Amino acid sequence: MKKLRVLIIGAAFSADLHSDGYSRILDKVDIVGICDRNTDAIKSLAQRYGFEGFEAYDDIDTAIANCDCDLVDICMPNFLHHDVAIKAMNAGRDIICEKPLATTVEDAKDMVDTAAKLGKHIYYAEDWLFAPAFRKAISLIESGQLGKMLYVRARECHSGSHSPFAQTIKYCGGGCMVHLGVHPVTFMLAMKDNKWSEISAMTSGGGENNILHHKMEGEDWSGAFMRFDDGTYATLEANYITVGGMEDILDVYCEKGTIHVDLSFSGPVKVFSIPGLDYTIEKAEVTTGWSNVAVDEKYSLGYCGEINHFVDCALAGKDAQVGLRGIDGYETLRVINLIYKSAHEGVNIKNKK
Repeated sequence: MKKLRVLIIGAAFSADLHSDGYSRILDKVDIVGICDRNTDAIKSLAQRYGFEGFEAYDDIDTAIANCDCDLVDICMPNFLHHDVAIKAMNAGRDIICEKPLATTVEDAKDMVDTAAKLGKHIYYAEDWLFAPAFRKAISLIESGQLGKMLYVRARECHSGSHSPFAQTIKYCGGGCMVHLGVHPVTFMLAMKDNKWSEISAMTSGGGENNILHHKMEGEDWSGAFMRFDDGTYATLEANYITVGGMEDILDVYCEKGTIHVDLSFSGPVKVFSIPGLDYTIEKAEVTTGWSNVAVDEKYSLGYCGEINHFVDCALAGKDAQVGLRGIDGYETLRVINLIYKSAHEGVNIKNKK
């Protein structure tokens, strides 16, 4: 069977998440290149996941020009997504791009238009859509056993990113809504095939107006109300003021039932430790006392499923499912920027058909 040849650009946080997924399907994927200015990070990543026989690069242009690959996986800070994606697609490669697709709607549209012009695929890495618990919720909704979906409440929250790129709007595109709220926004748009009608939103405003993170340019709290074309309503929240670990929560209210999913804290393992543990769940500040301990966290959060899906799609030369395409990444960023517009101007925004 033909294997998909992948060049990973970046060897830090996102690359670790994606590499775990690749390491489970080495029967159908070859990591043929890894690029990062920090060559020690490349070595560490490769050793952690058992990658061998790849070429190491410390320059993006050289990697894209010289690496004999089918797909480029962009695991870079937000502000670099656009330029790397354009270079990779012009070199004849499909791409995987982490969220958000870009830092501006204009750059996201350029990426989508370039892919269409060149006949390339953009695989938009939204892990929520492959989290097993969320997929179970979707299957229950689609079964019709709970009746029509009426209202959804979804949020991702934690205590804040310490990445220098997350502190400045120029480098990241916003605050907690573009970093964390991107997940519930994409999830709802995917559920409704990007067909929405209204948005009303508020944010903490950024900088000195923030609730807690006054040195962060973007907002540290954001909430949006959305109405979709079929009459379903949703409340979507993100914040950087939640301590105790990352929250990924989904509540779905239907005519004949309700679904509650707690992705981070509902696992079967709880541990009491006096000295503390090395790791429990993402963003947990302390690990002493009673802790929820993640079981195969990357799989549970959906990263493994999305990578497997992208590899299968790329091998077949087809687009990803709704919510995981370049156009979905573009629409997500457009909606998030309209959330910011609604909050900044204090207006209700109606979707122009």
